[in-house]
Amino acid sequence: MTSLISRPEALAEHLTARLETALSQHLERAQQWYPHEYVPWGEAQDFAELSFDEAQSRLSPAVRASVQLNLLTEDNLPGYHGEIARVLGRTDVWKTWLDRWTAEEGRHAIALRDYLTVTRAVDPVILEDERMATVSGGFSAGDKDGLRVIAYVSMQELATRVAHRGTGKLSNDPGLDRLLSRISTDENLHMVLYRDLFAAGLEVDPVAALTALMQEIVGFAMPGTGIPGFVRRAAVVARAGIYDLAIHRDQVVQPLLRFWNVFDRDLPPAAEEVRDQLALVMAEIDRRVAKQQARRPVTLSA
Repeated sequence: MTSLISRPEALAEHLTARLETALSQHLERAQQWYPHEYVPWGEAQDFAELSFDEAQSRLSPAVRASVQLNLLTEDNLPGYHGEIARVLGRTDVWKTWLDRWTAEEGRHAIALRDYLTVTRAVDPVILEDERMATVSGGFSAGDKDGLRVIAYVSMQELATRVAHRGTGKLSNDPGLDRLLSRISTDENLHMVLYRDLFAAGLEVDPVAALTALMQEIVGFAMPGTGIPGFVRRAAVVARAGIYDLAIHRDQVVQPLLRFWNVFDRDLPPAAEEVRDQLALVMAEIDRRVAKQQARRPVTLSA
């Protein structure tokens, strides 16, 4: 199919039509749930009567770091909403979807905050200070166009799902695992919608779509990088095996590349050139993963 780079309005029309179908499918699949049903309220104690102490938490430091990063990331929802609306539009079906997405994502922060507070996995004072700092810092998509935003959120939603599931499984806390599994189901549905939108862009403008995808793979960073202590916490999470570059490659980037059939589809020559560059990017990621794994200490069995 001929590239539509010179006709952005045609690409926008195609994406809007695909969103109408994707939104209808999403609403059919989405399940209503209530945050209060996932919180063990019987464990709650008044912080005025019993001050917070880290020893009160039943979570490991790595799990606490991961779930606190996840919560603070969810807290910054106003920034994401504003930037996605700015780039993708606030009219018709785009507004309907973005408002629905925001409402669903808002439940995640509500449920996580209540769960962590009730089970004393967080210092509520420090958490609130970090929430204020994170949300006050906002979020910027920079000069990304619509295809780059869609490529990014496809990866980010899947990465969030993977991080939530990994955190829950490692937590040894059935209640937290149940909550994170419920949130992961939402994240997966969000990923599916954005993944389908990007597939639509790839159909009509493979050059622009592959270029956008390559740029987002190269520069990918979770939206919580502005959270206080992000680098330190992310390192703890990576060492625990919850989320690192190898997991990002194996469980996020490669599955999406396979779904979009990036390396096996027929493409016009200009798009093939971009795909060749993308292959080099993936080879560099492989090299970095191998280097990181080689540095890990070897555990000898008895």
